Amino acid sequence: MDKDEKKENKEEINESQGVERAYPEVCPECGGNIVMDAEHGVMYCENCGYVIEENIVSTGPEWRGFDYEQALERSRTGRPITPTSHDFGFGVEIALTDSEGSPVPPSESARIRRWTRRISTSGAMDRNLRAGLSEIERLCTNLRLPRDVREYAARIYREATRRNLIRGRSISVVAGATVYAACRRLRHLRTLQEVSRAAGTSKKEISRTYKFLSRHISDIKSEPPKPEDYVDRFCDKLGLGPETIEKAKEILRKAKEAGLTSGRGPQGMAAAAIYIAAILTGNRKTQKEVAQVANVTEVTIRNRYKELTEKLGLDIST
Repeated sequence: MDKDEKKENKEEINESQGVERAYPEVCPECGGNIVMDAEHGVMYCENCGYVIEENIVSTGPEWRGFDYEQALERSRTGRPITPTSHDFGFGVEIALTDSEGSPVPPSESARIRRWTRRISTSGAMDRNLRAGLSEIERLCTNLRLPRDVREYAARIYREATRRNLIRGRSISVVAGATVYAACRRLRHLRTLQEVSRAAGTSKKEISRTYKFLSRHISDIKSEPPKPEDYVDRFCDKLGLGPETIEKAKEILRKAKEAGLTSGRGPQGMAAAAIYIAAILTGNRKTQKEVAQVANVTEVTIRNRYKELTEKLGLDIST
């Protein structure tokens, strides 16, 4: 038996015995994040779509529960620990039924829940933490952010509360700053305008609070956003296809090599590159449409457009 046959037999034995396989942490093709689609049993790269593994067997429980009570009865573990809950998910849930199993009146159930919250949250710090985490959950829902951003923002807010860094600041402002920090750290970029609009506060206040927290919490520090990081999302909002996306990224790569991106706002550069790419690929968009999606002014797009076309020698007839 040669080495290849031994290796295949060993893999078959490991799979039959339930030995966990080691998967790469990043995509071997482009270095992007690996995503697990448990429903279809596929592990793939969210950036380039490269498939890492197919036909993955479900790792869920071996039992089935057909209603909530049956699932609780058969489950051998509790709810998972989550930093997005003020008590990490260890809170007490009270069944709102009387001794005969009938549901209690709405007024009575509201009173029970209210007193349960008062008992479970002792002190102003716990109440602020509960309110802050609820605000983070609301912001992430409005901004359509994934679970990892919510959990990271919740950890930052907890640390800020523990260090007493939120004193004298609005909960909505601090929550907005933590969500913005989590977006930058995990590269799910959202602009300050988008976060401030969702939080209902000024962009200036969120920016100031973000800078203040970054000076005291080292986990917040991250690389500044790059223009190409915004291209996919902006193009998706504009309804532009992959051809335009690739063309915009190509323009930005050439602009970076020519030193044109230094000292310029990444959103404005991305917007101008998308505007030029849309013209070159025959999918024209007006400057107003691109400016609204990128949260920049039309003047910014015109200035960046002029720089890119002149310095890169792009022949465009508008």
